[in-house]
Amino acid sequence: MYTAVRITRWSLKLGNRQFPRTAVAARAMSTHMGSVSALDSFLYRNIFGTEDIRKVMMIQSDIVFTDTAFTSSCIEVETALARAQAKCNVIPKEAAELITSKAKFRNLDIDRLRAETEIVGYPILPLVRQLAAACGESGRYVHWGATTQDIMDTASVLQMKRGLDIVQSKIDEVITSLEGLSKKYRDTPMAGRTHLQHALPVTFGYKAAVWLSGFYRHRQRLNQLRGRVLMVQYGGAAGTLASLAGPRGDEGVAVRTALAEELDLVDPPITWHVARDGVAEVASFLSLVGGSLGKIALDLMIMCSNELGEAAEPFVPHRGASSTMPQKRNPISSEVILAASKLLRSNASLVQDGMVADFERASGPWHLEWVAVPQSFVVAVGALHQAQFVLSGLVVDEERMLSNLNSTKGLIVGEAVMMELARHVGRQQAHDVVYAACKDAIENNKTLSSALERKKLVVNSLGVEKIESLCNPINYLGASQRMVDDTLAAE
Repeated sequence: MYTAVRITRWSLKLGNRQFPRTAVAARAMSTHMGSVSALDSFLYRNIFGTEDIRKVMMIQSDIVFTDTAFTSSCIEVETALARAQAKCNVIPKEAAELITSKAKFRNLDIDRLRAETEIVGYPILPLVRQLAAACGESGRYVHWGATTQDIMDTASVLQMKRGLDIVQSKIDEVITSLEGLSKKYRDTPMAGRTHLQHALPVTFGYKAAVWLSGFYRHRQRLNQLRGRVLMVQYGGAAGTLASLAGPRGDEGVAVRTALAEELDLVDPPITWHVARDGVAEVASFLSLVGGSLGKIALDLMIMCSNELGEAAEPFVPHRGASSTMPQKRNPISSEVILAASKLLRSNASLVQDGMVADFERASGPWHLEWVAVPQSFVVAVGALHQAQFVLSGLVVDEERMLSNLNSTKGLIVGEAVMMELARHVGRQQAHDVVYAACKDAIENNKTLSSALERKKLVVNSLGVEKIESLCNPINYLGASQRMVDDTLAAE
């Protein structure tokens, strides 16, 4: 990755990241040359993701969704389990202390762990063997009463917890940018479009506030889902905690509660080995965020087109450049965001498919999460980062917006004339009269007002001055500005 090498010159700054103009060092290239995923590619990794989502916010400087981070999280769960069991007098306190001090990622033989994982099919048995050996006599208490999925699920929840913290910070950044656009362009008129055709006038601040309203709801969803999703997993072989039943049958439950406290996770009332709605909710939430981002990206891509020219992504030398057309400034961030939104919807579908699990331990659907969940987090954070870059420096051409608004020569406010005329002649007759005037204006390339002024019924009902006023688009903004204010106030 770029941060691993010395950069002597730079030519592009995107957000708070600098990208090299010269070739990256051979060591960085060799690290990523074998990648088959855009998320790990040394070429694309910081287009579809960011380094933030790969960093662990609590342990060392590892990465949230890498093998190192996942294995470290598994070790974190195993050591927390030992401490929880010691608190419940299930294993000796001294053993828990020794396990906590000796069970470290740095002590692992990674090549051996990888080779044995390929044989077993899961990493926990090979991991426990190494951890137990490192702990000497106390190693007998490593993984006491647990099953593979207990450790992997809880480790995944820890990763999701850290990932959601990063997602929340990125959502907050996007919200701040959208709030700024909503306020700044509250009164900036532009054409509102339906079916890609002029519909009615709006303001650009209104459009930004519509985008913003979705992100306010995403922030609410994120806060709400934590209690449903961030649950500890400890159930044993079939989820019943039979191996730690104890005299009263609740010793295992006490350990689970203590484990939840150790890891600052929710203690569920029952094992969720095959109840995957929580994981699916996270993937679905990220997909919803992606959908909102995709909508913004699609709007901006169209607004950036030469024909509309109403907005442009922040200018950075060579950003979105073409290899053969020097004039090009492609909306590359919006393109990446749009692609990311599609990936997130696809991954959400995969994780929802994984909810259909057989009996007390799934025979395959669980594996879908191993691929889809980490990718969703990386892609979502990458898309949010790209959105923040675009929205925080968006170039808005207010004059072009006004010019486009007036380009249909008043046709965009045909409804305004119809509704006012309806007060005098009824809605249906008013609709027919204005429809005929619009047809005349389009076919004869004239303004709507001039077409209306040729109709005696309209002139007698409204008067010329009223017709001219009604045909001015900036006089028909409805409650656009009020809705901007209400959205900002409702946060």
